[in-house]
Amino acid sequence: MRHAAYHSCGARLGAWVAGAMGLLSSASAFAAAGYAEPGQMSLQEPVTPIAHELNFFHNGILLPIITIITLFVLALLIYVVVKFNDKANPTPSKTTHHTGLEVAWTVIPVMILVVIAIPSFRLLTHQIATPASDLTVKVTGRQWYWSYDYPKDQGGGFGFDSLMKAENELKPGDIRLLSVDNEAVVPVGKIVRLQITSSDVIHSFTIPSFGVRIDAVPGRLNESWFKAEKEGIYYGQCSKICGKDHAFMPIAFRVVSEQKYAEWLASNKKKADAARSMQAAATAAARQ
Repeated sequence: MRHAAYHSCGARLGAWVAGAMGLLSSASAFAAAGYAEPGQMSLQEPVTPIAHELNFFHNGILLPIITIITLFVLALLIYVVVKFNDKANPTPSKTTHHTGLEVAWTVIPVMILVVIAIPSFRLLTHQIATPASDLTVKVTGRQWYWSYDYPKDQGGGFGFDSLMKAENELKPGDIRLLSVDNEAVVPVGKIVRLQITSSDVIHSFTIPSFGVRIDAVPGRLNESWFKAEKEGIYYGQCSKICGKDHAFMPIAFRVVSEQKYAEWLASNKKKADAARSMQAAATAAARQ
């Protein structure tokens, strides 16, 4: 009977472990897609050097420290409950000060903060210090969509707006609330400098897989950067409450090969030049 109970308990434990492993593996699959899925565990898959560093800082430094502190406090609470309850300790100690203990609970938290601060400041420096870039994209936040401009001296000379697709516009493979009508396109393995501003209120440009999050402020040009290591589509959203449609201004960056990027750039430049020619012709005709 006891063996059967043990066997049943072991089977349930095995099933729970298998289910947890399946959930973790599915979470990894979701993370690799460049967007978050319901039930996903951990952060999105990092695809830039900064995102890798962010994940290590969170998973390799913060989580162990938080776990150790939580377990220590739990053990301390259990010890106090068992050791110093009324039955086990009917005559309480009247100690009010303990120099060693007071020094310890001051020095140890300071040391923990120093351990956290060193990699934190290093990571912040890597985020802020923009290396020599291969291309620049200007991002403008608007209520409630994003605009992207590719500079002329880098083969661009055009810009476009990127709005969320309505539900009746979604196609197979599109993602509700994340897919857009015009994706920003960048080449894989290249350092992309982002110049970010706003035309109305404060927005926040955020792409978790890139490790990018920076405010878009009216009248101010902020900078960030990334270097995507894998091709794919990576999504983000505005992370500042910027008005009634704040939840409906997603960000979508498509990372492609250098050849496909050059083709996309040439195609969009051609369309932009044709549109400008048509507009100039229409303006000239209207003046006559």
